[in-house]
Amino acid sequence: MPESIRLNELLSCAAERCADAPALVYGAKQQSYAALSAEVDAFAAGLMALGLQRGERVAIYLEKRFETVIASFGAPAAGAVFVPLNPLLKAEQVGFIMRDCDVRVLLTSPERYALLGDTLQACPALRHVVLTDSVQQPEAGQGHGLHRWSELLAAPARAGHRVIDTDMAAILYTSGSTGRPKGVVLSHRNMVAGAKSVASYLENNAQDTLLAALPLSFDAGFSQLTTAFHSGARVVLLNYLMPRDVLKAMEREKVTGLTAVPPLYIQLAQLEWPAAINENLRYFANTGGRMPRETLEQLRARVPAAKPYLMYGLTEAFRSTYLPPEEVDRRPDSIGKAIPNAEILVLRDDGSPCEVDEPGELVHRGALVGMGYWNDADKTAERYKLLPPGSPGRQAGLQLPEYAVFSGDTVRQDAEGFLYFIGRRDEMMKTSGYRVSPTEVEEILYATKLVGECVAFGVDHPTLGQAIQVIATAPSGAGELDLPALQAACRQHMPAYMVPAGIEAQVGPLPRNPNGKIDRKLLSTAWLERRSA
Repeated sequence: MPESIRLNELLSCAAERCADAPALVYGAKQQSYAALSAEVDAFAAGLMALGLQRGERVAIYLEKRFETVIASFGAPAAGAVFVPLNPLLKAEQVGFIMRDCDVRVLLTSPERYALLGDTLQACPALRHVVLTDSVQQPEAGQGHGLHRWSELLAAPARAGHRVIDTDMAAILYTSGSTGRPKGVVLSHRNMVAGAKSVASYLENNAQDTLLAALPLSFDAGFSQLTTAFHSGARVVLLNYLMPRDVLKAMEREKVTGLTAVPPLYIQLAQLEWPAAINENLRYFANTGGRMPRETLEQLRARVPAAKPYLMYGLTEAFRSTYLPPEEVDRRPDSIGKAIPNAEILVLRDDGSPCEVDEPGELVHRGALVGMGYWNDADKTAERYKLLPPGSPGRQAGLQLPEYAVFSGDTVRQDAEGFLYFIGRRDEMMKTSGYRVSPTEVEEILYATKLVGECVAFGVDHPTLGQAIQVIATAPSGAGELDLPALQAACRQHMPAYMVPAGIEAQVGPLPRNPNGKIDRKLLSTAWLERRSA
């Protein structure tokens, strides 16, 4: 049987095993494994015809659709690197990412291309824009050519550049603690090993139908494709507007596996589920934050035949732990144990292992450890560190070093080896399943010129995980903060998940810590005390 080594081979190997089996569903259309694999090869040949070099970056700025999937596997098939851009991002964020990793080719729709405006002119590495087919084709911008999707796929067949499993396959951008997104570089080995590991414990098989409800720019969202293709399963692409749309799709498509984030599960748990869902759903999996116990119980009551999988992961290492369904009743607050082919350590600041129930940093070692942050040596050094001598698996005779991901999350491990999340060591906010940097929010607020000083922080929220709260002062010379204008500017320049839930005006200047920085901790603590008084 063919065995996948590179990311695109997850699909091509499945096409050899089960050519006529359905691979992908989008709306009323369906593609077989053979047809999907052929289009991936055609897209790769089209990129080669454009002169794309080994390792160059191909950005994909689209909602979930056939072209998104084809390009995500076609770029690595050509020996290039795909960069999925969350379709919720605004032009400013798209432009930053494209400049940061020197995107050479952009795939988008004519409508999204028009929204990008002058942004692409500030991306000097961009040479080609591929547009999904449309009746009306926009004019090319300065510095890049325009190509229709159908024309690109009509290029003569041609093999891609030679790459191996330790070469780059993707750059996934995640919010950084300094404000700007960081590009996590993942190799073919990272992504294939992750697919095989997750598919093994979820017991994915060729009879499964997985619902791709999460953005494909998320590692967990893209995992729906990789685990399904490894298993020969069927994937349903869904761009939902309302939570009820998810239930309708699950009933219509007879979904057997659902992976989602807590805010969506909280919304779904409040709805009535069609009885047919329970007849087909084999499991539901949670990622992107802790599932509230009440929500978990509501879901289990609605689909008692489905197994719950509670998972923990980070983009830098794809997926780290899961709690087996049979342990959910005994320890619903646990994030479980290491996934197959990974090892999770709990270490002190000096690198020594923690004792039972002693809090320490979660450290991930193994085949899923990524290749660092793109073009950011300082941040890479903070997260990707050498394992200390004497760590598990590191015998004294080994001469070459091994890097692991130091998560920045504090956990404890009980006597039976189960892990429990305690908290983050940094100030990152987790809202609607997204990691959001306070600094990124603040930078956008300052750019509006509607604030003098500002600080952003996360506060607990029953459905979002955390809501973003802002405290701001009026600009110098202004009498008071123009809240309506500031809120309108946020909606214009921020993705929906980043828009603050509340903005509170204060008279400046805001308090400082000993380092002279605005004291975010003091302000957030005082804000919480005022609310609880």
